[in-house]
Amino acid sequence: MQQQKGFTLIELVMVIVILGILAAFALPRFADLGGDAKVATLKGTAGAVRSASSIVHSAFLAAGDSAATTATVEGTKIDLTNGYPAAKAGSNGSIVDAAQISSQDYTMDTSTAGTALIELKGAKSPPTCSVKYVEAASGGSPTITYDITGCQ
Repeated sequence: MQQQKGFTLIELVMVIVILGILAAFALPRFADLGGDAKVATLKGTAGAVRSASSIVHSAFLAAGDSAATTATVEGTKIDLTNGYPAAKAGSNGSIVDAAQISSQDYTMDTSTAGTALIELKGAKSPPTCSVKYVEAASGGSPTITYDITGCQ
């Protein structure tokens, strides 16, 4: 008597069909990772803005001139408002320059006084996929928030 070795053709076809069905349900779950990437990029940008604001403020404090209107960081002059980076560039740089944010990937809206809105290009709804920087009030620090609702 001979012993059967291996799988029958029907068993192999059934395994392939089951794998195909599982792949059809799993694929959409992993197909749209672009939204997650945009959210991560925007959160990273918010972190860069926070860090740049702190670094410029540290340079302002280290200079010891409480009346200074500019601070120099990495060879770039940054305009100050209450010791923190200005939202809109005057004759020098702003928070965007301090954070080294590129206009290639972002659009900057500084039309509202004291506010910089940094919007991610390529988002479904750019104004709601953005980082908002509000200049420091006297004796305070700047407000940095982000909105990711339009990134997905």
